[in-house]
Formats: sequence, structure tokens, C-alpha cells
Amino acid sequence: MNTVSEKGSSPQPANPYLAGFILGLALLASFLLLGTGLGASAGLARLTAWCGLCVAPGHFSATEYFGAWGTQPLNYYLVFMLLGTFLGGMVSALLSGRHSLQVERGQACPVSSRLLFALIGGVLAGFASRLAQGCTSGQALTGSALLLTGSLIYLGCVFAGGYAAAWFFRRQWHD
Repeated sequence: MNTVSEKGSSPQPANPYLAGFILGLALLASFLLLGTGLGASAGLARLTAWCGLCVAPGHFSATEYFGAWGTQPLNYYLVFMLLGTFLGGMVSALLSGRHSLQVERGQACPVSSRLLFALIGGVLAGFASRLAQGCTSGQALTGSALLLTGSLIYLGCVFAGGYAAAWFFRRQWHD
């Protein structure tokens, strides 16, 4: 999808319409082959359960939340989707020459603050996704594909909230 036209030139981004079409086909394949949609938070939660079982198996097996998954929490399709998403992104970045270790931030925001904000935001989003029994990708992809009213309202609120937050925080990214 991403190509470099000439040596030394910057990579061209993927066509968003083609990428959206391919994502739609992946969602359709998930419905047809697995009987369910896509999401990401369940894969991370099951990875957490596996780590917990490695450290304190008795404790994690006894909890109501993690114990229901048994002794093999990684034996679940969304764990493989999570791994494939990570590896696919890494392969794409390597093949297109878009890989580098850096912290994206504005000049007014120090690296330490940016990393702290990212950690806090990630923890809040992860907690909220498990509390809501689904993540943003599950709501946006699966829920809207099923035309669920709550998912469509959620998408509208996400975009409205994003634009509102950008208005407040753009001074941090003025460069």
C-alpha cells in the first residue's frame, strides 16, 4: 500500500478508500468465519490474564473476571488479531521505510510530559473499554457495521469530542 516512488523521496500514504475497503472485507470475513466482529481490548485483557497466571496462578484463577477464561486465556481469536495488528504494522513500517524511534509531540510539550499523558490516556482508555465490555474499535467497526444505534451515537460523540479537545489542546502543538 505504501510505496516509495524514487530513491530518497518520502513514502506515499495508503489510499484511505482502499484501506477502508480492505478493513471492511476483514470485518466481513470475521463475521462469516468466526460469527463475531472485531475489537482489540479483549486481546489485551487476555494477555494480562496470561501474565497474571504466570505470576500468581491461584489468585488469578480465583478472580471472577479472569478466572472465567480458565488456564489458557491466550486461546482466543482476538489475541491473534492483536498480534497480527502489531506485526502487520511493524512489517508495513519496515517495508515502506517509515520506522524510527521517536516521541511525537509539539515543541511546547516536553518528552516526559508527553509520555506521561500517553500512559494516563492509555490506562484510562483500557479501563473504560473493559468497563464498557468493548473497545473503541469494537464499537466503531462492529457496532456501526451492525447499525447499532448506540455505536452510531458513540461515533458521533467521538468525533465531536475529538474536535472539541483539539480546540483546547492545539496550543500544545503549534509548530
